[in-house]
Amino acid sequence: MNSRDVLIQPVVSEKSYGLIDENSYTFVVHPEATKIQIRQAVEEIWGVKVVRVTTLNRKGKRKRSPGRWMYGQRGSSKRAVVKLVEGDKIELFETR
Repeated sequence: MNSRDVLIQPVVSEKSYGLIDENSYTFVVHPEATKIQIRQAVEEIWGVKVVRVTTLNRKGKRKRSPGRWMYGQRGSSKRAVVKLVEGDKIELFETR
């Protein structure tokens, strides 16, 4: 798997931006990506050193269609929280 295929997009939320102070960054990753592949992708793309990778699978929520008795489901996703070595940072997340 290519490094650009492993990392799908960064997670933009209050909680993920709060983790930046602890030098941790959150990404949506490919569902079949392993921790080793995620570590290698981040190190290759941004040239930083990764200390730890934590992954979590998020199940999609069940939602009801408005005005109908039909139910659908949002897509499931896999996320990774990547902690970097002290002093390294990813410029993508930095605010101006």
